Formats: sequence, structure tokens, C-alpha cells
Amino acid sequence: MRKFSLLAVMALLISPLLFSQTGRTTRYVAVQAAALKDSTGFFAKELGQLPLGTEVTVIQDEGKWMQVKAGNLNGWVASSSLSARRVTSSNANVAATELALAGKGFSPDMEIEYRKGGLDYSTVDSMEKSSIPANDLLQFINEGHLSKGD
Repeated sequence: MRKFSLLAVMALLISPLLFSQTGRTTRYVAVQAAALKDSTGFFAKELGQLPLGTEVTVIQDEGKWMQVKAGNLNGWVASSSLSARRVTSSNANVAATELALAGKGFSPDMEIEYRKGGLDYSTVDSMEKSSIPANDLLQFINEGHLSKGD
């Protein structure tokens, strides 16, 4: 009985150390600012913003969404906004779009090469600058009886 009690106490003391990081993975925010949401989905309530380079601990991976913990914040982030490598900017003048493209391996030199082939990015650039508030988009989807997706 004494050996069993000793083993039980040792197991209780050691178990938090063994299981505290089980299934946990570190990721980093790879976009200028990632929306932290209270659940999965584009229209989920936003809890806050995680800036570029923020280290997060993955609690749960649901494919397109990851539940993460960042400091005392806990919520869901789009998986595409996270990277296994830390992405940082040493230049405050770098545009968010350039940073996102660089994180995916697309550089200004590569863009020049594509332009030589006759591609015109002006329409894409103007589209990237446009923004539709989430409430307006949701109203459009509801009035058109469209699917909200995930």
C-alpha cells in the first residue's frame, strides 16, 4: 500500500510536466494583423487583432481555422494567417500586401519578371485597396439568400 501511495503521488507531480505541451504547436502570425475570433467563420465576432510576428500556441486545428492562445487571449484565427516560421518586418515602410506576398515567396523581383510577360497588376492593386464592411457583406448575403460558407 505504501508503494502504491508513493507511485500515485509521483504520478500526480510528474503528469503536468508530461502532458502540458501534448498536442500543442507554436505558430506565428504571418500577416500584418490577424483577426482573433470567438468561433470559426468569417462572420464570427472579432475579439481582437494579433499583429505580425505574434507567437501563438495552437490548441485545436480545424483545417481552415485554428484555435489559439496568445498571452491571455484565446480564440480562433484563419489558418492561412499563421506560419510555422516567424515572419517579421525590419522596414516600417513595407506595405501589408508586400509582406504577405513575401511570406508566400513572392518578391518584387518576381513581380518584375511577371510584368515582363505582359501581366498588368493595376486592376489587382486597385481591388486589394477596396474594402467592404463585414456587416454590409452579411446583409448582401442574407438578402440574396446566399450561403455564408464557413
